[in-house]
Amino acid sequence: MVKILWADDEIDLLKPYILFLEAKDYKVIPATDGQEALDILDKESVDIMFLDENMPGLNGLETLTRVKALMPSLPVIMITKSEEENIMEQAIGSKISDYLIKPVNPNQILLVLKKHLDTKKLVTQTQTMTYQQQFRDISMRINQGLDYDQWTDLYKQIVHWEIELADSNDEEIFEILKEQKTEANQQFSKYYQQNYITWLHDNDGNAPMMSHKVLSKEVFPLLKKKQRPVFFIVLDNFRFDQWRALKPEIEKLLMVENEGIYYSILPTTTQYARNSLFASMLPDDIKKNYPQYWIDEDKEGNKNQYEPDLMNENLKRHRINVNTTYHKVLNVTYGMRMIDILPNFMQNDFNVIVYNFIDMLSHARTDSDLVRELASDENAYRGVTLTWYEHSPLKEVLKYLSDKDVDVFITTDHGSVKVDTPVKIKSNKEASVNLRYKIGRLLDYDPKEVFAVKNSQDVSIPPLSIMSQMIFTRANDFFVYPTEYNKYVQYYMNTFQHGGISMEECMIPLIHLVPKE
Repeated sequence: MVKILWADDEIDLLKPYILFLEAKDYKVIPATDGQEALDILDKESVDIMFLDENMPGLNGLETLTRVKALMPSLPVIMITKSEEENIMEQAIGSKISDYLIKPVNPNQILLVLKKHLDTKKLVTQTQTMTYQQQFRDISMRINQGLDYDQWTDLYKQIVHWEIELADSNDEEIFEILKEQKTEANQQFSKYYQQNYITWLHDNDGNAPMMSHKVLSKEVFPLLKKKQRPVFFIVLDNFRFDQWRALKPEIEKLLMVENEGIYYSILPTTTQYARNSLFASMLPDDIKKNYPQYWIDEDKEGNKNQYEPDLMNENLKRHRINVNTTYHKVLNVTYGMRMIDILPNFMQNDFNVIVYNFIDMLSHARTDSDLVRELASDENAYRGVTLTWYEHSPLKEVLKYLSDKDVDVFITTDHGSVKVDTPVKIKSNKEASVNLRYKIGRLLDYDPKEVFAVKNSQDVSIPPLSIMSQMIFTRANDFFVYPTEYNKYVQYYMNTFQHGGISMEECMIPLIHLVPKE
C-alpha cells in the first residue's frame, strides 16, 4: 500500500480528502506541523509527502529543506495559498516534485499521486501495448525484401523500441524484441552480402551513402560555401542507439538539423572504414594513390596515423582551399586542455575532432571483468556512454559551440555488435586476428556461415598476398579457432566486437547539428 505523509496545520479540515484517498487504497499519515512530520519520517518510510507551505513553527520551505537533507529522493508536493513567484522559485529551487494551489479538489490530489508514483508503470504498460501492436508489422517488414532506405527506417524503429522498453519489468516482451532484432540482423546481413560489391562500384546513385562518400556529399558542399566554420566530430565505434541515448542531452545545447544514417564499408574497423571516411576513397585506392599513408594489415604500426594527411589530400582533390585543424582526443587531460584553445578553432573553416573513448570502452569490456559488469548488456552499454558524455570534454565543446554560428557533425566510422554465436575457422598464421573478419590464404570455413570473398580486391581491400581471401561474420557471430575452442568461446561470448556485418556495425549515425535560433 502506498503511504502518504500529509503535513498541514489544518489537517482536521482535510478529513474528506483523507477518506477519499483511503477508499482508493492509499494510507495517509497526518502531521499538524513540520516538526511532527520530521519525527514521523525518522521512524517510518513513506512513498510521497504533501506539505503545506504556510504552517506555524517550521514553515513549509524550512521543513522541505530538512526533509530533502534526510530523504533526497522522496517526492514532495507543496500545497500553498500563495501564488507569489518568489515562493514558487524557492520551492522549486529546493527540489519539490510538484505544487498545488489551494483550494484543491480530490481529483487533483489523485492526479498528482498517479503522476509521481504511477507514471513509470503506466508509461511502461502503454509502451508494451504499443510495441505489441507494432510487432506484426515489424516482423512482416523484416521479410519483405527491403531496400537500403527501408532498412534504415526499420533499424531506427527497432532502436526506438530497445530504448523505450529498456527499463520494462516485462522480461517476456523484452525477449520478444531481442529475438525480433536477431531475426532482423540475420536478414539484413543477407541483404548486405547480396548487394555490397555492387554498391562499391555504383556510379549511378543506386547505392546507399557509404564511408567513402560522406565528406564529399555531406560536408564539402558546406565548406565550398564558406558561410561559417564546420566542426566534424568522430566518436570512434559509436552506434545509432548510443546516439539516441545522448540525443536528449545534446538537444539541450544544439538543434538537430538532420538525423541521418550512412552505411559503413567492410571490414567495419578503424583501419579500413575510418581511413576511407577521411580519404573519400576505398582502401585499395588509398594504397594505390597514397602508398605512403597506407599500412597493410600484416605490417607493424598504427594503421590510422595518417588520417589528417588523407583528409588534406582529399580537400586538395576536391579543390577546397580552407584552413583546417585535426585533433585526436585519447584522454581526458588532452580533451580538457583543448577546450582552452577552442576560440582559435573559430578562425578555421574545417575542424576535425576524433574521440576514442567508446572504442576503448568496447575493448576494455572484453578484457576487464569490472567493465563487463558496468556494461553488462545493451542498455547498460548505452548508460555508460551517456555517463561518459555528461563528464566529457565533448560536452564542453558542444556547450562552447552552442552560441556560435557553426555547423556541427557528429558521426563515427563503424559500430559494434554483441556477439553470442561462435563460428569455427582454421587458417595459417598469416591470417588477420580480428574476431569478425579474416583476410589471408588457406582459410578453412563453412561457406554457409560467412560472407566469403575469393579475392579481397573484389571488395576493394588491398591483398596481403596473391589472391588473399576475405571472410566476414554476420549478425551476432564471431570466429573461434578449434584450438582451446571452449576457452575462447567463454572469453569472447557476449562481448562487443566489430569488423563484420550487422545493423549495429554497418548503419552509422551521421548527425548534423546547428545552433538554436
